[in-house]
Amino acid sequence: MNIDVKEMARLYLILVLVSQTCGDIYLHNMRGSNNRLGEKSATRTNANRMFNSQNNNRGGYNVGDATDTPHGTDEGKQYRMKYFQSGPVKTLQNGAGESRLVLEWTNQHGCGGNEDNSPQKQNCALILQYLCQDDVDSPTGTADTLRNGVSTKTQDYKKPDSLTESKSDAQTRKDDNVKSDRGLHESWAWYDKCYLRERNKGLFNADQKLKTNNGLGYSSAAYTRQNPQGNRYGYECPEERDHFPYWHPTPWKDIAVLAENASMCSYYQSHSFNVQPKSECVEMYPDNTRRHFSRWNNQADCVANAGQWVELHNYLEKAPQFTSESACRNARSAGLTYIWAVPYDAQQVTAKQCLVQLSRPDCSEAPWSRSNHLGNGVDGEPLNYTWVLPHFPSGKTKRCVFRIRYNISTDDYDPYHTDSNYNGNMSPIKGNPYVDIGVGRSSLRLNINTNQYGRIFQDRSHVFLLRTRPAGMQNDIIHNLNVRGKRGNIVQVYPAVEYDFVPNNLHVKTGELVHIQWTGSNTHKNGPNGGDGQTGDDGEGKTATDRNNLVEIFDRNDNYPIPFEKTTMWSGAEIKWIYHGKTSVSSKNLAVNMASAGYYRCIKTVDCSEAAHQDYTVESRDKLQDQLNNAPASYEGAVVKFRQGTYHYMCTRNNNFTNRSQKGTIIVS
Repeated sequence: MNIDVKEMARLYLILVLVSQTCGDIYLHNMRGSNNRLGEKSATRTNANRMFNSQNNNRGGYNVGDATDTPHGTDEGKQYRMKYFQSGPVKTLQNGAGESRLVLEWTNQHGCGGNEDNSPQKQNCALILQYLCQDDVDSPTGTADTLRNGVSTKTQDYKKPDSLTESKSDAQTRKDDNVKSDRGLHESWAWYDKCYLRERNKGLFNADQKLKTNNGLGYSSAAYTRQNPQGNRYGYECPEERDHFPYWHPTPWKDIAVLAENASMCSYYQSHSFNVQPKSECVEMYPDNTRRHFSRWNNQADCVANAGQWVELHNYLEKAPQFTSESACRNARSAGLTYIWAVPYDAQQVTAKQCLVQLSRPDCSEAPWSRSNHLGNGVDGEPLNYTWVLPHFPSGKTKRCVFRIRYNISTDDYDPYHTDSNYNGNMSPIKGNPYVDIGVGRSSLRLNINTNQYGRIFQDRSHVFLLRTRPAGMQNDIIHNLNVRGKRGNIVQVYPAVEYDFVPNNLHVKTGELVHIQWTGSNTHKNGPNGGDGQTGDDGEGKTATDRNNLVEIFDRNDNYPIPFEKTTMWSGAEIKWIYHGKTSVSSKNLAVNMASAGYYRCIKTVDCSEAAHQDYTVESRDKLQDQLNNAPASYEGAVVKFRQGTYHYMCTRNNNFTNRSQKGTIIVS
């Protein structure tokens, strides 16, 4: 596409947002990090660690621990949530093969509604995205491997001395910058490209004075209205963070847009990089391999400086087994579409490859929530979206991260048609303006900060895995049943939440499967520094520890578990998969496994035939502490097919009258 940067601003909608508070969006399932790692304090250590959330420092959840002790300096002892991918017949008859994950969050400033019913004080949209790569055996992997890290420090970055640096000098910079013990989402090359590319000068910056020199004589995409000083947050690109759909190729895949108005859906869907290719200036090294960055952000400047303006495509994954255009276009697998195109990360940009095409993002109006209230939505239901997890036809396990962006704006100016023509003195909004109320010298002053008037908040998950399905489960619908929340009472954990099951009321049909799994930390102490809230970790059992289990109760009003002999939940339940072993586990052993949070695998040693589980039986293992102190903080779980009926359950440790009621229900109809 041959367009200038101002035309880019018109073609690619800018979701500009507003707030004068420190408020925010917080993921609760999947558990959002808010840049936390394993802090024992109520506040996070480093708001710049991985991404720019603009959230309150107290938010977020620590990375999960695999055992009953903190992971410390060993990322291999962290727990990554492990979800099964959708099967190969996803989206066919009646949702066959879908793996459904309920995402829950809270957003402070309100969302949803329209002028005719439930009007809001502002407009908003929510953008749900993910980033995946092939999993590797090592917890930290290579320099570009997604990881949580074990240090709260931000990855390093040093700019090049020249835009003509050699390939070896660029590699040296990367090797010196990227540290294996620090967290990583976007790659070093992604930020380097952002820092060195000229910013889109067609975008609206209000009266903000963006930094005009990145050390190389021009202002880059690292400087935006919300980030005029170019502060760095991990390897996130500020310009991409602040705008959607972004005009430039990006590694993020779009899941859904929960829009300010349903009339915007066709725009969002058609301009998503999932389905619309985006162009980029490509420069080459002398050995004819691609230089990962270019200064130029439009075709005219690119070509004038010996670059190639190349149309690039996003993709679910590559399909290298199809080596020709005809073989690629004729490929049929799992109802997916294959395209013959140049991927956004191609090293040889003249050679097309076979790519599994992404589908356009889902789109609907955002769920309604009350302004200035960090809580549930309509009828007390948590704000949520059910993500149908992708299917990767390669059969490989993927290492992934999820992010949600919360975009809010007012009607004080037109967010869809206000571009750089209205920057500076022409801006329709000004910082902290005085307004005349008609009484001469007695003007009033408004509290408006134009780098926040129109604003984006963000939260991201810790790294998780999307695994291929075991044999015999390819066509089944899988519902994921998880736990949200952390240790402490509501004042101590806020703006996080206390424990609960997600979804709290799970409706499934006979024959559908439920994957029960949770994660927790051993360092959720919520100690000083407390920021602007109360410290402490009230609760049962060992201080600072998250623990969960699942036992059946007769009714949601009950607080005593049912003896196994009277159970209806486990009797007749069919175990389709259980972690690290065979499915030939009796219903009684499964009940013990769930009740002990995985501490016990079986009651009798003879029932655990696998050698790896011989020491995980009631007969062979030390006694389980009655408040689960010596049980693992995370539980990989089991996939179960329940018989028709209604089943209520609770967590024995956290069902505490003074703090919380951790109960849930599965309804099989």
